[in-house]
Amino acid sequence: MHKKEGFLRNRLRSVGFALRGAYLLIRTESSIKIQVFIALVVTLAGFYFGISKTEWMVQILAIGVVIGVEGLNTAIEKLCDYQQPNFDEKIGFIKDISAGAVMLVSVAAVVVGLIIYLPKIL
Repeated sequence: MHKKEGFLRNRLRSVGFALRGAYLLIRTESSIKIQVFIALVVTLAGFYFGISKTEWMVQILAIGVVIGVEGLNTAIEKLCDYQQPNFDEKIGFIKDISAGAVMLVSVAAVVVGLIIYLPKIL
């Protein structure tokens, strides 16, 4: 009989898988590399302009949402390509919707950035 893993060991294993996934995402996907670069730039801008705690929270949330949705978009695209490697109109529709979700949160993040930084720059 196989011994059941403990709760803590199971959670640590899950965190390991998640860290590996984040590493693979950043290492292999150019869109994520761009998002991470932008996140670093606005983080440095936050230190430079001395943004408030509330602005930090909103900025970090915007960064997390964009990178998270970008990761989900990548996973959906990979799954679609695995399921149907040839062109398929229905798969294209799914991938377009997924990419559209990334665009929507990215536009919202840009608006957040403008609200935070335009008054400080001007």
